[in-house]
Amino acid sequence: MLKGFFNVPKAVNEPVKSYAPNSPERAAVLAAYKEMWNATVEVPLYIGSEEIRTGNTRNMTPPHDHQHVVGTYHLAEKAHVEKAIANALESRTKWANMAWEQRAAIFLKAAELIAGPYRAKINAATMIAQSKTVHQAEIDAACELIDFLRYNVEFMTQIYKDQPASDSSVWNRVEYRPLEGFVYAITPFNFTAIAANLPASAALMGNVVVWKPSDSQVFSAKVIIDVFKEAGVPDGVINVVFGDPVMITDTVLASPDFAGIHYTGSTFIFKELWKKIGENIHSYKTYPRIVGETGGKDFVIAHPSANVKQVVANTIRGAFEFQGQKCSAASRAYFPASLWPAIKEEMGKELATFKQGSPEDFSNFVTAVIHEGSFDKLAKYIDQAKADADAEVIFGGGYDKSKGYFVEPTVILTTNPKYATMETELFGPVLTIYVYEDATWAETLKLVDATSEYALTGAVFSGCRYAIEEATVALQNCAGNFYINDKPTGAVVGMQPFGGARASGTNDKAGSAQNLLRWVSPRTIKETFVTPVDYRYPFLG
Repeated sequence: MLKGFFNVPKAVNEPVKSYAPNSPERAAVLAAYKEMWNATVEVPLYIGSEEIRTGNTRNMTPPHDHQHVVGTYHLAEKAHVEKAIANALESRTKWANMAWEQRAAIFLKAAELIAGPYRAKINAATMIAQSKTVHQAEIDAACELIDFLRYNVEFMTQIYKDQPASDSSVWNRVEYRPLEGFVYAITPFNFTAIAANLPASAALMGNVVVWKPSDSQVFSAKVIIDVFKEAGVPDGVINVVFGDPVMITDTVLASPDFAGIHYTGSTFIFKELWKKIGENIHSYKTYPRIVGETGGKDFVIAHPSANVKQVVANTIRGAFEFQGQKCSAASRAYFPASLWPAIKEEMGKELATFKQGSPEDFSNFVTAVIHEGSFDKLAKYIDQAKADADAEVIFGGGYDKSKGYFVEPTVILTTNPKYATMETELFGPVLTIYVYEDATWAETLKLVDATSEYALTGAVFSGCRYAIEEATVALQNCAGNFYINDKPTGAVVGMQPFGGARASGTNDKAGSAQNLLRWVSPRTIKETFVTPVDYRYPFLG
């Protein structure tokens, strides 16, 4: 490769804006919030060059004010999904053959649009649609998404630069082809950045995509679509459908041209998808790539040498930011008996300062959970903990869905390390604590490892390097992202590639070149300059 051929703007992590009082970004996002709150947006299907309005619509309502309608979105029928697949395949040849620099330019432009003119809008949409505070929206919809788009371009160039050795007689090279067919992207409600990155990362590598966003995230997905269109993503490269997930998925997975799935969501659904792909395997032209990031039952464990204030501040951030609706959220904690009285006192004092309500009020640290189904599930587990002999709700425990789906940050103390809320993923603001005897530190590490089917994130707090090393080794299989003296949330693109194993997914590490490698099919090319004309080798005499 020619020197300088792969020079692209170097990826740098987007700085997080403060939204402090009287800051320009605070005024901008509040103005965007008010404008989007009072407007009624209609979101069609995006198939090829068409915006299709089926007439079969659903309302979009904010979780913190579920009677307020901010718009509607149209639902696809099977024929629309088939049309989306056909449009993707029709666009594939031209898109796959586009020079990599041109694809890179599109997504780098998308990053700059989000960093600049769309920043307030995409953050406000995320605040409204997913009830994120302005800080949570900023680190997600703005910063993480910008980082994904920038770093993916840099990772792509690193992949393309990885070439085999050659000598004077032979030129060897590898061509990183897009997959033969189309990629199906299924994205979650909880991160606007993930919703954009799953289709965009596959498209960057030359693939065409059928994208199904979460029904609870369509409002901010519309902003992503607008950005991609303005950035120059050609028609048919990313086709967007909404509606019945079973029908859409069955239609997609029945296509012989299905080449891969990029998924973030529940573990159960992912296993069902894998099963269905297996059942259809004889009908596919290629073995599909299966990439998924699923659930977590993420832990915090403190050693007796830990700093109490550090433990408490980072545990409650990890457990309760965005109402515990991060797949990396702290939901089970193991604290030593010697520190527990001080931890409990400090935690109670800090939780008493929490305010809850609309994200439009910047003094609120927590808002609402995503929908009624989530609210009801959380209320059920909280009520059960109040009734059980081996559990006690020591902080919070209240809930109210009259206006929004509000669940108080809740802390359960259990004497049973295998209590239901120590093992079951709840995806909400519920933290369960087990207090262990200091002398059982090593046994407790084994308990942490053995308690959950998941292996996504975890954190250890300690002032003792021997204890840190011991925990790092003992817990190596139960967290794909492991944190030392920090909360188990907040992975940064290019710095902490994200993903877990066990029931937490395929661990293909979003935010790294590893993920992008899943969306290419390498072809090795060998060119011999002076070709032999005699089959005989010297050993033949």
